[in-house]
Amino acid sequence: MPVRPPATPLRPPAAPAPPGPTASAPVPVPTASEGSARLAGTLRPRHLTMLALGGVIGAGLFIGSGTGLRVAGPAIILSYALAAALALLVMRMLGEMAAAMPASGSFSVYADRALGRWAGFTAGWLYWAVTVIAIAIELIAAATILHQWMPGIPQWTIAFVALAVFTQANMVSVASFGEAEFWFAGIKVAAIIAFLALGVAALCGAVPGVEAPGLANLTGRGGFLPQGWNSVVAGLLTVVFAFGGMEVITMAAAESGDPARSVTKAVNSAIWRISLFYLGSIAVIVALLPWDSLTPGRSPYIAVLDSLGIPGAGRLIEVVVLIALLSAMNANLYGASRMAHSLAARGEAPRALLRTSGRGAPRAAVAASAAFGFVAIVLDHLWPEQLLPFLAKAMGGSMLYMWLTVAAAHLVLRRRLEREEPHLLVVRMRGFPYLSWLAAAGIVAVLVLMALDPEAGAQLGWSTLLVLVLLAASGVRALRARRAPGR
Repeated sequence: MPVRPPATPLRPPAAPAPPGPTASAPVPVPTASEGSARLAGTLRPRHLTMLALGGVIGAGLFIGSGTGLRVAGPAIILSYALAAALALLVMRMLGEMAAAMPASGSFSVYADRALGRWAGFTAGWLYWAVTVIAIAIELIAAATILHQWMPGIPQWTIAFVALAVFTQANMVSVASFGEAEFWFAGIKVAAIIAFLALGVAALCGAVPGVEAPGLANLTGRGGFLPQGWNSVVAGLLTVVFAFGGMEVITMAAAESGDPARSVTKAVNSAIWRISLFYLGSIAVIVALLPWDSLTPGRSPYIAVLDSLGIPGAGRLIEVVVLIALLSAMNANLYGASRMAHSLAARGEAPRALLRTSGRGAPRAAVAASAAFGFVAIVLDHLWPEQLLPFLAKAMGGSMLYMWLTVAAAHLVLRRRLEREEPHLLVVRMRGFPYLSWLAAAGIVAVLVLMALDPEAGAQLGWSTLLVLVLLAASGVRALRARRAPGR
């Protein structure tokens, strides 16, 4: 891979910046693609908002929340509140940096500019690797559901067709991707709103044939903390990963007509909607059902709808889960391709990934990001029982490492912008630097808790190994660059 060319600023600098990753020259503002202005700026604010929601509201909420409920009981609300607070602090930091310096490489670009090329390289490739793994997991899970509905069609065929369709949609144009994600996420949001409305009606005794439970499920069966305060911590480790995916909104902002305004509206909207949907729906579940009646692996949403006598509840939630999986896969394919394109624009990936279509879609980066999904289809056909658990372990705590990078970059860039280009801070995170340090401390605390947990510790080990490999690769690249002729 070639040495990175200098980024192209939106306006010419007053003087050439001194070399080296620690230079304190005015913060350069990259274009949408950090050196290539060919990505289309056709995403609208409504696309960005739904993209953020689509990346977060997935199968982890509809199915995985049942495991957390069994671990902590009603106190899982506290676990979700802590996880949401941490995620929203990260979102706010990202939103501030994205409004000041819109870049399709998002936190990878900000880490590069704040901490050095090694940080941008590591964060970018870590995100890309974890995201393409997520694409494979979501693809196989969606194909499994469709195969159950259509047993006559081989699962590998369904997976291949689904991935081919989404790959082509992402290659056609940015607008086609944004519109598809808007409707996918819209269906998920509508489903959660309907669930909340029905749940609140049941709690108020307004559902015929269903007796309002009052506070019985919150105070009975061991009380609000039936497993003690330790269960809140255990629940946090279970649910925090459900909030991954919000960072894609700051990548998409770079492809909107007005990045600063778009990302501000999208972040503000996404923050309160995600808080409402996650915390609201979990609160409804714990209020309507005894926590010890839930079965891990079975959607608590199905259990609630069954208790309210809703016909076909299982199939209804299955449809929503399928849409959630396809939506998340679509958003992840977008995010992975933009990160690959950004890395190539900065000389951290093969320059072939810079190729775009006539409509501004990064075709080569989309194809490269989808490639692992096609390989995973073959692997899943050969080892159907082993692949998904292995891929899930490989993801581990990578999201937390990326969030920690966001906090570190924000602490550096916010001060630099205030000192040198304060006019770029059209969005400011309140409570700086205290909330940024609080977010960093919270992320480190979760990483320590993962290391102390036997099951989570194994997953963290895989993520840490991946980070170390990428750090070593960045070191080798830096050494080769120093030894290159002319340096």
